[in-house]
Amino acid sequence: MTDTGREVHLAERPHGVPTVDNFRIVEAPVPTPSDGEVLVRNSYFSVDPYMRGRMNAGKSYVPPFEVGQVMDGGAIGEVIASESDALPVGATVLHRYGWRDYAAGPAEAFQPVDPTLAPTVSAYLGALGMPSFTAYVGLLDIAEMRAGDAVFVSAAAGAVGSIAGQIARLRGASRVIGSAGTDAKVAYLRDTLGFDAAFNYKTAPVAEQLKKAAPEGIDVYFDNVGGDHLEAAIGSLNRHGRVAACGAISVYNATEPPPGPRNLGLIVGKRLTIRGFIVGDHNDRQQDFAREVGGWLRDGSITFQETVVEGIERSPEAFLGLLRGDNIGKMVVKLHD
Repeated sequence: MTDTGREVHLAERPHGVPTVDNFRIVEAPVPTPSDGEVLVRNSYFSVDPYMRGRMNAGKSYVPPFEVGQVMDGGAIGEVIASESDALPVGATVLHRYGWRDYAAGPAEAFQPVDPTLAPTVSAYLGALGMPSFTAYVGLLDIAEMRAGDAVFVSAAAGAVGSIAGQIARLRGASRVIGSAGTDAKVAYLRDTLGFDAAFNYKTAPVAEQLKKAAPEGIDVYFDNVGGDHLEAAIGSLNRHGRVAACGAISVYNATEPPPGPRNLGLIVGKRLTIRGFIVGDHNDRQQDFAREVGGWLRDGSITFQETVVEGIERSPEAFLGLLRGDNIGKMVVKLHD
């Protein structure tokens, strides 16, 4: 083990679209665990769209990243030194210490997982982790999707959307429609994930393509994009339709407040429900998620893809690529085997 490891710090806050200059990779001493603590060598860490909001100053549901400090978030690795009876050396653990080679802290801050139960250990950051849990809660609890519903998912080739669409199919949706930003992603949704219809939102207006894909309307919209997608969904939602507002990546880099959907008046006449949510408020559903989605992953009913970027030095570009939509499925940074 070396005496130092690398960390990714927020160098400065972005204005508009982030650049690599907003990040700094620094050498830091490898911590020595104190009594009750463990030291973990990270294998992978996660880059996620919500992290763009954390680069800004200001109050939010999660504290902002601090300039000059390491960027935290989901990571998985192996315990390589332990001063705790709860976690032995060799245990595989999840944690929130984020973008760094090595992490140390109290044993209770690390969640042990069984690597033999996952197709890849990095799946605990995606298909068996927070993004998939977000899809499960958002679709079933927030949007209250029922068998027979027609479901539209935006950013459907991403980590959350790809799972949400498959859960909808497995839970008996009458039709599952997805949007994505390339023809290759559209083909992936239809041919690999089993979506009934999918379209490239860059080739024609979203509202026009959605009406063609769902001529009888939709009952549920899982919103990862906001903007024109939300406006189109409001137009296509049937009476008593439901929206799970998960994210709005289309406006994350906006420097001015974006205009709202122009058809909000339809919410009243159609008796629509639009509900935002934060997945961390729903941890009581973790066991149900692990049983149902974990079972589907094990028997092959749900499939997933990862976009793996190797090397901590490439993590800023991995994050910028995520915001551009370069990934299919979950984007992770690989540090070590």
